[in-house]
Amino acid sequence: MVSQAEERVDGADGADGVRTRRRAELRDFLMSRRARVTPAEAGLPEGGGRRRTPGLRREEVAVLAGVGASWYQWLEQGRDISVSPQVLDAVARVLKMSGAERRHLYVLAGLNPPVPRAEEDAADMCEGLRRLIDTWMPYPAHIMDRYYNCVLYNDAAAMVLSMRPGTTQNCILDFFTDPMYRSRSVSWEQNAVTLVAQFRAACSEHPEDEGFQELLARLHASGEEFTTMWERQDIRPAGQVHKELDHPLVGILHVESTALKVPARPDLTIVLHTPLPMADTAEKLAWLASPEARRGAMYRVAG
Repeated sequence: MVSQAEERVDGADGADGVRTRRRAELRDFLMSRRARVTPAEAGLPEGGGRRRTPGLRREEVAVLAGVGASWYQWLEQGRDISVSPQVLDAVARVLKMSGAERRHLYVLAGLNPPVPRAEEDAADMCEGLRRLIDTWMPYPAHIMDRYYNCVLYNDAAAMVLSMRPGTTQNCILDFFTDPMYRSRSVSWEQNAVTLVAQFRAACSEHPEDEGFQELLARLHASGEEFTTMWERQDIRPAGQVHKELDHPLVGILHVESTALKVPARPDLTIVLHTPLPMADTAEKLAWLASPEARRGAMYRVAG
């Protein structure tokens, strides 16, 4: 039988072992990142014929990051020293780390990693995401940014959810202000409470963000319904929502929306709608994607 004292010792040894491994990984990680950055890439003059190892020297990283040479050497050696986010950000900038590498650096240094941000080299992902939501046909799918602005939507989202040019192109604003969507949404009141609670949760994570504050002001100006729900102080995470819709061509539809994040583009949310096993929803959605339904929509949906 192991005593409580022995358990505390084992736990301490385990924690020390984790810290030791983390420091060793920090040393290897920094050395590997330093070796891949050339003096020219860092904006340094050529060495004038002097022999140099591949990549930057430790003292060069220290100068460019604005830290002491001895301190940076201790950091790369994995010594038990105090570090700040500002210094780690400076080192990450000099070593041209990606967002994922910067977060990894924080973890190895024993700090909480920063909030993910969109990668510059992933800015062209929208074409791949367009292929994703088009492949989701005949089911509705769309992509929105952090302020609920609709970035992309597939044909099924246009047919079923009334996404179209001429609206605000903001998912939460259109939810409250688009009469076509509202006339189709049987579960509007229930879904509205959920949506407002999810929006409050998003706002609480970015209290100083002017984009959220501007959108919040527009929502309050849209009518008393939003303000009444907002004042309930409800908080819910983004996730799955059951939507019941009454479509003018096929009648009742039951779909479940699922909000998904893309690590490389944390500023975007993919919303996929899956048919639920009620009211022959899957078959109806398949028919709505057919040429026959599209011809009918020209005359019966747009009005």
